[in-house]
Amino acid sequence: MGAPSPLPETLIITAAALLIEACAGYPQSLFRAIGHPVTWLGALLSRLDRAQTRTRTMGALALLDLLAASVGPAFLLQYLLSMWLPRIAALALLAILASTLLAQRSLFVHVRAVAVALERNGVQAGREAVSHIVGRNPNVLDEHGVARAAIESLAENFSDGVVAPALWCGVFGLPGIAAYKAVNTADSMIGHRTPRHETFGWASARLDDFVNLPASRLAAIWITLAALLLPGASAAGAWRTIWKDARKHRSPNAGWPEAALAGALGLRLNGPRIYGTTRRDDAWTGDGRADATAADIFRALRLYALACVIEFWAVAALAVIAQG
Repeated sequence: MGAPSPLPETLIITAAALLIEACAGYPQSLFRAIGHPVTWLGALLSRLDRAQTRTRTMGALALLDLLAASVGPAFLLQYLLSMWLPRIAALALLAILASTLLAQRSLFVHVRAVAVALERNGVQAGREAVSHIVGRNPNVLDEHGVARAAIESLAENFSDGVVAPALWCGVFGLPGIAAYKAVNTADSMIGHRTPRHETFGWASARLDDFVNLPASRLAAIWITLAALLLPGASAAGAWRTIWKDARKHRSPNAGWPEAALAGALGLRLNGPRIYGTTRRDDAWTGDGRADATAADIFRALRLYALACVIEFWAVAALAVIAQG
């Protein structure tokens, strides 16, 4: 296994990483001891943000610095492990490292916390729980707004936090997933259209749109296939809503998994929202109910779990095929 790793090796790493992360997640004890790779990237980007003048050129250079700081060590690790260790040991260690950059389990836990809080303790508890996973103003959300926000976050982050990193890991191995997380972290921190980052974050936002484009479509496919397996869900509804509403979304990518989830569950998502004190009159996604509840979040989580299983088996099957 050289560097970069051939396709069968990267697919094995990806399948194993998905399985490891789904079963174990990222241990809290490890997070308390050393933090998380994404927090390391965030700390570096914060320093770059403070140090640079906020032009497009300097923003692009900050992004390149972040990519170099993530891809370089990942490439070196993949190369050294593949040279020094037996194949199975190298693949196992690379899979463990890659698993730290996936978010299947943590996404499930955070979204489920919203459903539990909303169901057991009411709207105020739901608002507090959902504030940890969305950027909109939670104080103006009613029960249905909290539930829709959680479901929308689940759909979008399935693409950004699970499918996209797995896709780029499958193509390039550890350097691929490290590069993706650097771009995605940069977009989440400086890619917003605010006076502070409108120009400085331009390169990060545009590159994030590009690297997430294939994953968002793939995420919609996994959700649609999962709807075939979940009683009460509609794969036909998912497919119809994708083609009708996915491109209406403000984001070139988020609309795809959100439309799939809305159509599969018979819901209406997105629509007018408030961020801080600013109202955004976004288009609705789907033709179903807008009055989502905690029960709908639990249904969405079951669909999400099935989509994750489908993705794992698809990657594993591709690894077997690629092995010949």
